[in-house]
Amino acid sequence: MSQPGRLEAIWIKRFKRGPMDPTEQATMVEGRGIEGNANQGGKRQVTIISKEMWDKLMAEVGGDKDPSSRRANLMVSGIDLTETRERVLAIGSVRIRINGETRPCERMDEAQHGLKGAMQASWAGGAFGEVLDDGSISVGDPVEWQES
Repeated sequence: MSQPGRLEAIWIKRFKRGPMDPTEQATMVEGRGIEGNANQGGKRQVTIISKEMWDKLMAEVGGDKDPSSRRANLMVSGIDLTETRERVLAIGSVRIRINGETRPCERMDEAQHGLKGAMQASWAGGAFGEVLDDGSISVGDPVEWQES
């Protein structure tokens, strides 16, 4: 069995287009998303990026922006998010079903020139999904794929 990945960061967006507030811990609500986050319900309750992909994108565009500028809720390391639709990701005791690829929006070029174009590559913008369990997650929690 492979080593689990790690939850590197958590950000909560309290209102649409609002700032991404970093936090060490978050409460996850089944079928809703992150407590206090602007996006609630639907298929896109949580957005996730990988540290490795962010580092690769920054190298590609010659940037050094903080990963919060991606505007995702969670950053994981040691986990490949590519082509993971319908897979279940466990973060600590909480499971998230991946529903699709997060496409880059116009705000990416506001953050770093050329970033939106660099993110057009397959799954470079990360993934989005829905929360399957109530529970708490914390930076440092293990992250791994569950076998279906």
